[in-house]
Parts: sequence; structure tokens; C-alpha cells
Amino acid sequence: MARRELQAAPRRRLLLTGTIAVGVAALVAINSFTRNLEESVSRQARSLLGADLSIAGRQSFSPRVEALLDSLPRNSVTARITSFSAMAYVPRTAGTRLVQVAAVVGRFPFYGEIRTRPLRAWAQLQEGHNIIVDPALLTALAAQLGDTIALGEARFVITGTIESAPSDVGFRFAFGPRVYLPARYLEETRLLGFGARVQYEAFVKLPAGTSAQSVAERYRRLLAPERLRVRTVAEDQRNLNDVLTRLTGYLGLVALIALLLGGVGVASAAVVLVRQRMETIAVLRCLGATGAEVLAVYLIEAVGMATAGSLIGALLGIAVQQALPQVLHGFLPVDVVPSFSAGAAALGIGTGMWIGFIFAAIPIFRVRLIPPLAALRRPYESERGGRDLWLVLPFLALAGSTVALAQVQVGSWRRGAVFAGAIGLALIILWGFSWALVRLVRRWLPERWAYVWRQGLANLYRPANQTVTLVLSIGFGAFLLGTLYLVQHNLLRQLRLTGGPARPNLVLFDIQPDQLGAVLEQLEASGLPRTAVTPIVPMRIASVKGRPVSQLLADRSRAESEPSNAWAFRREYRSTYRDSIVGSERIVQGRWWEKGGQSSGQISVEQDLARELGLKLGDEIVWDVQGVSVPSRVVSIREVDWARFEPNFFVVFSPGTLEDAPRSYVTLTRIDNAAKRGSFQRSLAERFPNVSTLDLSLLQETLERLVDRVSLAIRFMALFSLLVGALVLIGALATSRFQRIREGALLRTMGATRRQILQIVLAEYLSLGVLAALVATLLAVLAAWAVAHFLFDSAYELPVLALLGLAALVVTLTVLVGFANSRDVVRRAPLEVLREQ
Repeated sequence: MARRELQAAPRRRLLLTGTIAVGVAALVAINSFTRNLEESVSRQARSLLGADLSIAGRQSFSPRVEALLDSLPRNSVTARITSFSAMAYVPRTAGTRLVQVAAVVGRFPFYGEIRTRPLRAWAQLQEGHNIIVDPALLTALAAQLGDTIALGEARFVITGTIESAPSDVGFRFAFGPRVYLPARYLEETRLLGFGARVQYEAFVKLPAGTSAQSVAERYRRLLAPERLRVRTVAEDQRNLNDVLTRLTGYLGLVALIALLLGGVGVASAAVVLVRQRMETIAVLRCLGATGAEVLAVYLIEAVGMATAGSLIGALLGIAVQQALPQVLHGFLPVDVVPSFSAGAAALGIGTGMWIGFIFAAIPIFRVRLIPPLAALRRPYESERGGRDLWLVLPFLALAGSTVALAQVQVGSWRRGAVFAGAIGLALIILWGFSWALVRLVRRWLPERWAYVWRQGLANLYRPANQTVTLVLSIGFGAFLLGTLYLVQHNLLRQLRLTGGPARPNLVLFDIQPDQLGAVLEQLEASGLPRTAVTPIVPMRIASVKGRPVSQLLADRSRAESEPSNAWAFRREYRSTYRDSIVGSERIVQGRWWEKGGQSSGQISVEQDLARELGLKLGDEIVWDVQGVSVPSRVVSIREVDWARFEPNFFVVFSPGTLEDAPRSYVTLTRIDNAAKRGSFQRSLAERFPNVSTLDLSLLQETLERLVDRVSLAIRFMALFSLLVGALVLIGALATSRFQRIREGALLRTMGATRRQILQIVLAEYLSLGVLAALVATLLAVLAAWAVAHFLFDSAYELPVLALLGLAALVVTLTVLVGFANSRDVVRRAPLEVLREQ
């Protein structure tokens, strides 16, 4: 019987299987991609690090560290890389660029390879004053292989370009293209003086059979007092997986939203099914069928369609999976090879079948209550409903499965429960508003309005009305899509840089005190504006609240893996001193010091750093400033907008504390013309080789390219939700199609024109669309704010015009689809319709 029912309703079958198929396709695609990504990270982890473990720090290795390196297990092999930023230019061409220099000693990498063009360029790097550069640098400097490139006081010959290298992640080199050179020529550059931000790193290949993790745990405790970081392949793999899991988890929630929207489409189709088959079911009951037997027939039908949709969706998802690595190409640190994931496909099929079953079960469960006498009563009175305690079961199963599915996607029961709770609350609110609309229109329908408008609005509360069903279906879909858009908008907004058209676009840093006057003179001679000169004092934490950092780091090194806040104790800070707060800062606790007051030794700490260090107002920190101990006390905690192009700092000192400390300076200027900007950078690099300049326009372009890659993936997955949303809208409006055909025939029999009937349809669907769009928009705004505030802890911006456009789109689609579904109302002859009744 279920088979005959399916054969009799091809449109409904296509709609239901389509909504499930698209949702399952999104779920299978992202879960398969996640599995492939995890396998790629596991397979390529050693190649990403290039060694079994690495030891890195901001100061050259002390004799004690060198002795520890000499005590590594026998037959261990080491290589060294010294990394820093510098200005590079080709003497025969114009322009200059900030580059990331990697000076290499030894045979690196031990795993994987650095691919170059020509192929032997890396093997020949150590044979002389050779340098291998990023291809982008050749383009930027109009250079070619064989040209001489200047780095500080030294000159090198470009012998090759880099095609790929370990840790070749796009955002790592956002501040400039990378270059590799032999470390023995570093002294010639004279770029490692005071203020240079240098990283010294030793890479170690251990003998076969030696556990890198056990070696790291032993040496981490010994190296903690030296403020050195020890990394292993396993730790890098775990950290990388954590980062990528957040991205794939978010995309997974997008896919889950698409599937839940598909469930709404299933529920809408099930409502149509039950309403259409009411008399048929009553006749079956008259012939002796039990409520359980009738229920089984329609559940089998729903499960059959959900199974077909899930299988189709799984095949579609496997095909879509092939495209995701290309969508995210250039952002992912590993090469992802798409492969079939049986687990992801099985999970998608099972989830699709369950979602289809459970959403269909809610309206289908009511067929048990249809009495045999409905066969006689149906034409003359509305359906009668009653309380059915068994309906609690599918609702509970739906809530539990939504929590479980969300947990699978984000890996957190708490977040899964919040996600499901938000979905449930949205449905309750939508139901409440639709219920209120029915009561309001019934009581306050204006008698002076034109008949077509009164008739259309009366359809909202008449017997067998579809107001609640349509508002729930349309509003829920619009709510999910609106929330998805707002969360995406705010996530991407946080990644984009701010400041406005008048912001500085060139940073001059590492200016030494004896160079400051000459640099400022050159800026003035060039007619360039500049911001206030900011002093920068490098320092390290000596103790926090009376406990030495060496002791704190030693305590933390005893853990199985390095704590997430170890960086805050180990890093070198670049702090400043000033008497006023700047525009990118906001005091959240405490107070700023008074100008001209006795405030020596007071500091203001950025709020995230204060949390990592466990600081509160009044706590004491002692700093090591070039070997001199400087005590300080926390008097305020600040929120810093790091996206603004201004000199921002973790720690700001009050005046009278650091004026005698060794320091360098930074200032910012603006040069609108790109050619003039490059010319100024070149002249500055030739005169002051140690002074680095960062073109913020190029940096922003690089970051925006990376952001666009991520946003492309998000929008790619959001297309599934949009497609399902359109199918759901069609299905939801189809629930009232058959009732409206009969009513339209009766109206036309009584003399109504086609225009009047279409106006009645417009009044009904316009009211439904406006209500659903308004409630859904309000819910989306609140839900997206909660996600931004509690989940991502970020600022929230409301794109008003985009939201209005989304609401208008929902209303327009509701009216258009309502008209499309009402074609038979005006097209079919009244007698033809009445004969069918």
C-alpha cells in the first residue's frame, strides 16, 4: 500500500527526496573532507615540521643549551635556521619589499623536501653567496634568476625560486615573501643588532626507534628556564588538527542546518500527505484497519523516501567532496587527496534516514487518531484533534538526535545542547507568533477593508488553515539562513582590517635612536605625514606575583604537553610607555594614570594576556629589561582592537619607568601612490638598511586573499542551505494548494474574477511572508549575537540593509511560490474541480 501511495504522488516524492538529498550531500561532503584532512595531516605531519622535533627561542642559544643539544641521543642529526624580517631590493631595478629571511645551517629538511626551480637550487644553496626566493618576490622587484639582491650590507645572487617547503602555510608568510640563504653570511648583513626580532631554531632528526615525545618531555623540563619552546611532530599534528577542526566543525554545522531544513521539508510534505489522505484513512478504518496499521503504512512511505534521498545525497556528497580541496587551496597546510570515506557516507545516510523519519513522524503520528466516522463527517466539518501523549516521543527523539548530531559536528555536548536548544526555542517562538496572528486577525479583522483583503486574511484563521504550518516552515528556514549569514558576516568582519581611507598605510620600525632624527627629516623632506613616534622596549617577564618565570615554566613543563598559556611566560614582549590611551584601546578594569602625576612603575595589560597570566588589578610583575629588573604593578586592563592599523601593545608602561631603557622607535605614514610608496621604501632601505618598512596595503591584500578562501568555503556550503530552503518553501506552500483549489472553484462559481482570486491569494501569502520574515529576522539577530558574544567572544555588527534584503527576499519568494501553487485555482474550470470532490 505504501508503494501505491508513492507511485500516486510523484511530485511529493520528488520534493521530499530532494530536500533530504541536498542536506545529506552537504553532510557527507564536509564529513568526508574532514576525514581526508585528518588523514593528510597524519600522513604529512613530519614533512610539515621537517624533523622529529625542534627547539626554538628568541635569543641565540646559550652554552648550556648547546651542551644539552650535544647530549641528544647518539646518531641524532641537527640543522639550524635563523629567521627574521628584513628589507630586500635588487640594485638594477626599482622598489623594495619586506621579506622573511631563513638562514640555514645543515641538511634541512630531514623529512619532506624543499622543491625549487631549477631543481638543484636547494642542493647548491651552501656553495656561495646564493639565495633562493619566493617567486612573488621576483615579480614584485622585477627581478630574474641571476640578479643580485641586497639584504642589509650583504649581497646575494638569486639562484632559484621556491615551489614548496615545510610549514608552507599561506598566513605564515603574510608579512612578506620568504627567502633562504646560507647562515654563515648572516654577519655580513649586519641586520641582527638591537631591536631585531629574530627566532633561532634547531631541528633534530632522532635515530630510528627513538620516541620524539619522550625526548621532548625530558628536554622540555631542562630547557624551560631558558625560555625555549620544544615542538614535536605529534604536538604539531594535534595543534593543527585543533585549528582545522574548528573550520570543519563550523562547515559541519552549516551542513547540519541544511539537513534540518530538509527535515522541515519532510514535515511539510507529511502534513500535505495526512490532509490529502484524511478520508482515505477514515475509509480504511471503516474496513477494519487499526490505527497502528495505518501509521505503519505512512511511516514506511516516509522512510522509503528518506532512504532514497539519503542514498542520492550520499552519491552527490561524494562528488562535491572532490571540489572542497580546490575551494580551500592555498589556505590548507597539507595537500588533501579526496578519497571515499565509508564512515562519512554511512553517517550521512543514517542521519538522513533518521531525520526524514523523525520529522515525518510528528505529523504522521496523528493518523492513529482519525476515526472511521471521519469518512462521513469530513466534507461538512473541520478535523478534530485531541491531546496525544504519544506525540511526546517523536519530539523527544528529535530533540535528542539534534543534540547528538550537533555534538558529532562540533565535538562538544554542551555546544550541541545549546545548538539544539536554540533550534527548539526558535520553533516555539515561531509557533507562538503564528498562534497570536490567528487570534489577532480573527478578532480585529477590519470590516471596512476591501472584500478580497478580508477574504485573504480570513484564510489565516478559518478551519483547516495552514498558518501555523507555513509560518513554522518558512520562518524556520529564514531563521536558519539569516543566522548563518549573520554569523558568517561577523566572523569574516573580524578577519578584515579596519581603519578607513585616511589610515596610515606604511609602517617604519626598528628605527634606532641615533637614526630617528634623520628618518624624520627624510619624511619631512618628502612631504609625508606621520603619526607620533612610539618607543619600543624589548623585555621579558622575570617574575609574576613573586614567582620567578623559570619556576613557573618548569612547573608547566612537567605536563604531558605544553600548556596553552606557556607562550605568555616565555615570549619576548615589545612594550611602550605613554601618558594617554589611544583610539584602538578601551579600559575595561581599573583606571589610566594621570598625566604629569607620580605614576612610575604602573602598567596597563591587554585583557587576553591578563587572563593567560592570571593577573588582576594590583598584581606585581617584575620585568627583565636587557638584564635590568624593572618592577611594575597592574593598574588597568584594556581591550585592544588588534585589527586597527595602529601601534598596539600587550603592555603599556606609565611615563617615568622606561625612558632610560635601550629602545627602538616605530612611526607610521601614508603614501597614496603605490609607485611613490615603493620609491620611498627603496630610498630608506638604501640609506638605513636595518630600518624595516611594512606596506600595509600589500599585507591587507594578502590577508584578504586568505580570508576570501575561507569565506568561499563557507559560502560554498551555504549554497546547500539556500537550495534546501527554496525546496522547503515550495513544499510548505504546497500544503495549502489543494484546499485553495476547491475554495477558488466555489468563489468562481459565485462570480469571482481571476483577478479577485489572485488578490485573495496575495493578501494571504503576503501576510504569512511578512510575519515569517519579521519573526525569523528578529530571531536570527538574537541568535547570531549570542554566537558572536558567547562562542567567539567577538564584537557584533548588524548589516541592516542586508537583513532587510533577506526579509524582502523571503516575502517575495513566499508570494511568488504562493501564486505558482495557485495556478490551478484560476486555470481549472469550477465544474471540473467540484466533480472531483
